[in-house]
Amino acid sequence: MTKSDLPMKTDNPESGFAPLTAAQKAQVAALAQRQQRANGILMKAISFVGGQVDDTLKLLPASARDQIDSAARVALRQSYELATKSRSGPLARIGDSDAGHKVMATISGALGGVGGLPTALAELPVATTMIFRAVQGVARQYGEDTTSEETRMECLAVFGAGGPGNDDDAVDTSFIGARLGITGAALNGLIGKVAPRFAAVLSQKLATQAVPVLGAAAGAGTNYAFTDYYVEMAHVHFGLRQLARAHGEDVVLDAFHAALVDPKPPVKTA
Repeated sequence: MTKSDLPMKTDNPESGFAPLTAAQKAQVAALAQRQQRANGILMKAISFVGGQVDDTLKLLPASARDQIDSAARVALRQSYELATKSRSGPLARIGDSDAGHKVMATISGALGGVGGLPTALAELPVATTMIFRAVQGVARQYGEDTTSEETRMECLAVFGAGGPGNDDDAVDTSFIGARLGITGAALNGLIGKVAPRFAAVLSQKLATQAVPVLGAAAGAGTNYAFTDYYVEMAHVHFGLRQLARAHGEDVVLDAFHAALVDPKPPVKTA
């Protein structure tokens, strides 16, 4: 869903919410700017191997491209289960920071790229779990309970952000105020919605790792950049959710979409 798909409203039908102050409008504008900057992170990762998006994808054999959607679904489901489990016991404090997750993802990408595409595919669930953990860490910063099923579903929704070459490379704001069902069917439905967009991003990552040995350097760089990208999108997602809890979804999203169209910061009045 793109910002152009959502109608702009002129009033707020939600009652009982405080209006946005100038400072809070500035917060919304900052989140919009953060989203707009985030895609540049991915493009830098692609240019790391010296090619444009279309040229990079040619590194992938047709058979591998057909596997990517399935690999994305498997990686998302495994990370959904493993990321939370890894936050208890002896693994709880390993890489438990944005920087720590980026370092671990970088090492994982380097190892995954050593053997070219086969090892890159095998490394994919590990990298996805590192990203999921990093997204959980962002959720905690915005007052979310990372042990709850609802928050885990919201973290999964962050993977629905688009990637290079997509016209809708943004947080899907339809999730911001959604009440995601905590059932197996709801999880399958969410993965089904998120996986194709995540697969589009994975195509770039796997293409850069397709060449053995050289893929190690590319895998390290792209894993770092992709973790950085999803951390940024998580800040947008959970930042909007935090504001919506206090001020109402319609008002916050209207301000957000307006800021995407006109990225100039709001003028503060006395």
